Amino acid sequence: MLTILLMLMLLIMITPPLLIFYLWRRDRNQREHSVLRNFPILGKLRYIFEKMGPELRQYLFLNDNEAKPFSRNDYESAVIAGKYKSRIIGFGSERDFDAGGFYLQNALYPTNRNELRVDQSTKVSTWVYELDEDNLFTRKEHLVERDISPYLLTEEDTVIIGEQTCREPFHVRGLVGQSAMSFGSLGDRAITALSIGLGRAGGTWMNTGEGGLSDYHLKGDVDLICQIGPALFGVRDEDGAFSVEAFKQKSALPQVKAFELKLAQGAKTRGGHIDGSKVTEEIARIRHVRVGETIDSPNRFSEFHTHTELLTFVERLRVIGGKPVGIKLVVGKLKDIDSLVREMARSQIVPDFITIDGSEGGTGATYQELADTVGLPLKAALPYVHRLLIEHGLRDRVKLFASGKLITADKIAIALALGADLVNIARGLMFNVGCIQAQVCHTNRCPVGVATTDAKLQRALVVDEKSYRVTNYIISLREGLYNMAAAAGVRSPTELSQEHVVYQEPDGRVRSGYDLSH
Repeated sequence: MLTILLMLMLLIMITPPLLIFYLWRRDRNQREHSVLRNFPILGKLRYIFEKMGPELRQYLFLNDNEAKPFSRNDYESAVIAGKYKSRIIGFGSERDFDAGGFYLQNALYPTNRNELRVDQSTKVSTWVYELDEDNLFTRKEHLVERDISPYLLTEEDTVIIGEQTCREPFHVRGLVGQSAMSFGSLGDRAITALSIGLGRAGGTWMNTGEGGLSDYHLKGDVDLICQIGPALFGVRDEDGAFSVEAFKQKSALPQVKAFELKLAQGAKTRGGHIDGSKVTEEIARIRHVRVGETIDSPNRFSEFHTHTELLTFVERLRVIGGKPVGIKLVVGKLKDIDSLVREMARSQIVPDFITIDGSEGGTGATYQELADTVGLPLKAALPYVHRLLIEHGLRDRVKLFASGKLITADKIAIALALGADLVNIARGLMFNVGCIQAQVCHTNRCPVGVATTDAKLQRALVVDEKSYRVTNYIISLREGLYNMAAAAGVRSPTELSQEHVVYQEPDGRVRSGYDLSH
């Protein structure tokens, strides 16, 4: 026994020096990294800390409002609304009131709660967390079942898309829904949790993303907006051309309420990208592509090349499917947007809705130069398009969806006041199915099982639990919108307009909402 113990002690003593010598020798002779070649051990420590840098900054060094693309406050606001159905804070806001920013103009005589136009007739059964103990080393909470008010729009405030143009208009009883997120970019568990959670909340919608309509989108009996991108996934034939029959099949589904032609997306004003590691047999079947092959969608549709051809294609789909058809775009070259609206006015062919995606919008994968520099942010683009449609007498015929980091009720209210009819959210919903902003969506290695098709990684995502967070989050946002409406002195968030918003410059000067679109 003594001999064995001595041998173990000797092994323990010599293993670290041998390991250090091995690493020193290997890095000293490699040619890839200069710092490791000159300083093998210290250089290795440098790379270890560099690798840990994002996590260290996120959790230890950045303050609550510094992190990008979302600060800790942004993230926690979304998560707390979903987990606890709460938006309550204490002591005061952490917003930088000396910086420029948008503010809602409150009325001297706000609207009382009993004066609001809101439908609370059918309660929603959900589960929320209640906190029992929150100390440094112990945290205890438990789930409780609750019936909560849905905060739906009344019949008179219902937003109707395609009322004058379609056989089957889309009636929307809530102002907030899910932005485009494809199955393939997100895993089946994430899509399922979103579908069930949104369906339970009611009055909302789910955009399928350009990756095609999957069985997981249909799990929750939620209203669907079926997106069609330049690659025509889900509505194309084996050669990649548009298939009328495939489109008819999608149109016949009762859950599909509308179609959206994606001309561009905020973070990638180009065709989509999905790494081959994510293209499983199931995804290939849905999209009509080859298994394991990296997919780069075309930059634009081959079915149309001019404004006239685009609008003609919109009308064609509307006639075939009988359901609303809209377009998703990023405002960049203002002359292009102006000429498109002029052609709508001239031809009297108008999309049922236009989705304006700001350049601050998210994506599963894009190029840095496109995400950082191409396209206008939402709060510049939205008022511009809103004004153009008014000037050409088209505003009452087109509904405007807005998207781009609108993850809290106050941000949504500002977007509504700037001209939006409805608001799309993606990343706020991702937070509520487990996203921690690891920013590895493009690698298929999402550590929490959200933006991955890897079955082992998806195991982390419990569908039932996350679906309730989605429900709570959407309803909490709708409740927050009614709070904002009451503060502004109106009876419904549908009444928020440019007269209710101002922009404060860093020097303290204030611009009215009407000035922002000029």
